[in-house]
Amino acid sequence: MKKRNKIIVLLIVLLLLTGCSKTLKVKDEIIKYEKTGQTLTSNILCQPEEKELLELYTKYDKHLQVKMKNLPTCKKFTPSKIKYKSLWESLFVKPLGYIILRFGYLINNMAISVMVIGLLIRVILLPIQIKSIKQSEAMKKAQPELMKIEKKYANRDDNEALMAKSQETMMVYKKYGMNPVSGCLLAFIQLPVFFSFLEAINRIPAIFEGSFLGMNLGMTPSTGIAQQKYIYILLVILIIVTTYISFKKSMTGQTNQPPEMQQQMKMMFIFMIIMISFASLSLPTAIALYWIVTNGFAVVQNIIIQKVVGKKD
Repeated sequence: MKKRNKIIVLLIVLLLLTGCSKTLKVKDEIIKYEKTGQTLTSNILCQPEEKELLELYTKYDKHLQVKMKNLPTCKKFTPSKIKYKSLWESLFVKPLGYIILRFGYLINNMAISVMVIGLLIRVILLPIQIKSIKQSEAMKKAQPELMKIEKKYANRDDNEALMAKSQETMMVYKKYGMNPVSGCLLAFIQLPVFFSFLEAINRIPAIFEGSFLGMNLGMTPSTGIAQQKYIYILLVILIIVTTYISFKKSMTGQTNQPPEMQQQMKMMFIFMIIMISFASLSLPTAIALYWIVTNGFAVVQNIIIQKVVGKKD
């Protein structure tokens, strides 16, 4: 089982590292769009509509000038328009970007398109979410028995004791219908989904050229705040708050775990919040909106599912 899990993780990592955004550089100088603070990517999938941005892409590099002429406009972009580059790009980035574009043009708002598509993916993942919450509820019931096993073998580290402990633990898992792998399945799936959105937003100009409530979808909060657009402070606060609540809800019911594990989880929780707080300053507004809406939806979704699962039990 452990070997299979390692293979799955390795495949996901390899997938995420192939066909990703390539930073636009000129003689090792990273090119940024001063208007938004966004680091530009050289492997965009369609032509920018803003004249200033188009000139920025082409003035440094003759190769990019030729490439830009061969790119379709974003309105005419389809996954088949761009030649195959990688499995990651073909399976995730181009199809997702195409869906966001088509719906965005239909409703004339790319921000709402990003948020709605993000919510739809959450709904599609609902069966996995339900299974994950059922596993969490089963873990709560199993905790007293698992803690007894931990205490029973606390001072023994010989092979016989370790084997006996492992067998007794597996018996508890079987009794409550628990599968440790399924509890992590949602996290494994969400990772490529998040990076697909980030890739699509960075590589499709029609998305990051859009706006929502006065916010440019490509602008980073740090740039927005520097330009005295204080609505970006609210954006960062919403990212932190929704992330905090989402993580907090996912840790609910873990109080029966050993004190050492509780302390480790608490430290990891604090570290993740701090890390995301700093990262949120450099995220494009479009991905920040996706993060806020899907996190908020996940919190409400989890509360409802937990109540339904609780009633059934």
